[in-house]
Amino acid sequence: MHLSHQLELFPELSVTQMLFKEVKNASDLRKNAIDGEIQGALINPTMLVSPFQVLVAANKAVHLQKMNKMKTKSLFSEIIFNLSPNNKISEAFKTFGISDSDNCVLVVLVHDKDESQLMADITTKVDGLQIPVDEMTSFSKLEKIKKLYKVTPQEEECGTLQDAVICRMAIKDVM
Repeated sequence: MHLSHQLELFPELSVTQMLFKEVKNASDLRKNAIDGEIQGALINPTMLVSPFQVLVAANKAVHLQKMNKMKTKSLFSEIIFNLSPNNKISEAFKTFGISDSDNCVLVVLVHDKDESQLMADITTKVDGLQIPVDEMTSFSKLEKIKKLYKVTPQEEECGTLQDAVICRMAIKDVM
């Protein structure tokens, strides 16, 4: 159901992704996240191409946190910001954060200990059905994603959409 990865550069930390559909309390979840009651990033999966995209954003966020170079106030907001192809924080939250009317949500946790208690806490707060993270692509709105990241047909001929998206995420700081 969930997907966990130990970070190579920071082996003491892991990133766990949990996907929920038929969510009925997105507004409560959003408020809890803003108030710091949920220690995780709440992401709208419609603008994601794969769990790997989220792992890249989380890895970059942890790295920036360790270097004291985050552009946002928390690790979890930094993950959301790192998904964006541009440097506008508010736009990143509108595009990748959840809204009150969303019925699907991806929860991203960064932790240094057994994730079972963290996962149990999240599961009790989400009024929805947990599904395997591999099903994330069933929510993806590919045309909107291509437009947001300005992916050209030529790019898709020589690589994947995931390649193009991750490239945009990686180079936004240098462009």
